[in-house]
Amino acid sequence: MTIMLTWQADGRPGLEGTRLLPASTGRGFRALSRMVLPSPEGDLTASYSVSVAEDGTLARLTLSSATAERERHFTANRTDDNCWLLDDGSGATRKEYEAVDVDVAFSPLFASLPIRRLALHRDAGDHEVPVVQVSLPDMDVQLVTRRYRTVRTVGEDGTAVVACSAGGGGEVEIVVDADGFVISYPGVAARFAEAPASPVAG
Repeated sequence: MTIMLTWQADGRPGLEGTRLLPASTGRGFRALSRMVLPSPEGDLTASYSVSVAEDGTLARLTLSSATAERERHFTANRTDDNCWLLDDGSGATRKEYEAVDVDVAFSPLFASLPIRRLALHRDAGDHEVPVVQVSLPDMDVQLVTRRYRTVRTVGEDGTAVVACSAGGGGEVEIVVDADGFVISYPGVAARFAEAPASPVAG
């Protein structure tokens, strides 16, 4: 079953459209996405493909970004021994990050990784999570720690709320659907349809 998700950027022009294929078992999925972020400082487009393993951890990320000045490419792979292989086109580097989640700037989809992996939309929990954060358009990588805390598990309306905070920043409440995919992420984006995603043929 293929799902189409579309988000509108919050507080700025921008769209992200994602074609998502959940795994038949477990918490894995594959997704293809494109972002368009117009700005007076310079327009940005980006696209990515991401594979998430059945246990909800990242398997592979391929990311491209383009501005008027430059096009960039980046890949991240997690190995069987839980190391990260990062390649920005100049050769792969190996990083021994403890993280199993990744976040790409401006994209709401990646907030779903720790939420789904930890089932915070279904079972109340409170976790500090290391995350590999990738910026756009320059694709700088840094390891950050975020706290994810269940505010409300899935209710009769088919949504749940999970609070997220990072470092000294404030806490934001992320609304997700019954499958843990982001509906609303304040400061990042909101889905056009606030109902849970509907399947399409394909």
